Amino acid sequence: MADVHDAATRSRNMAAIRGSHTKPELTIRKALHAAGLRYRLHAKDLPGKPDLVFPRHRAAVFVNGCFWHQHDCHLFRWPTTRDEFWRTKIGRNVENDARATAALRQLGWRVAIVWECALKGRTRLDERGAMQELAAWIRSDDYSMTIRGR
Repeated sequence: MADVHDAATRSRNMAAIRGSHTKPELTIRKALHAAGLRYRLHAKDLPGKPDLVFPRHRAAVFVNGCFWHQHDCHLFRWPTTRDEFWRTKIGRNVENDARATAALRQLGWRVAIVWECALKGRTRLDERGAMQELAAWIRSDDYSMTIRGR
């Protein structure tokens, strides 16, 4: 009976995890909109469905959760249960990220990745400064950018 309860609880917990419109994503959207930048959300016509797309600047921004995308920071820890499941799932996410980034670049898009640890946790950056840096990158011709926690 406990196994059924645990599975149901896990299922509800997993269902509550957002894939889009996350708190870090909303923070970034608000800051970039205030900076006068206009964007499209989750462009289904582009590889990887970037979280924010700036067609005028040919720039795509991914806002990655450190756990789901296996970032090398304090927010990522391998789960202690169902080891094979998690290694397969997270490994597939990392492969999909690399494939999407390569495909976007092949199409002439510039790509930025903002990691969750840049906005949350003990390594978070000054939010205002990080958002100014991202806005400057979007307006620039620089090929790529990564924003991560300290």
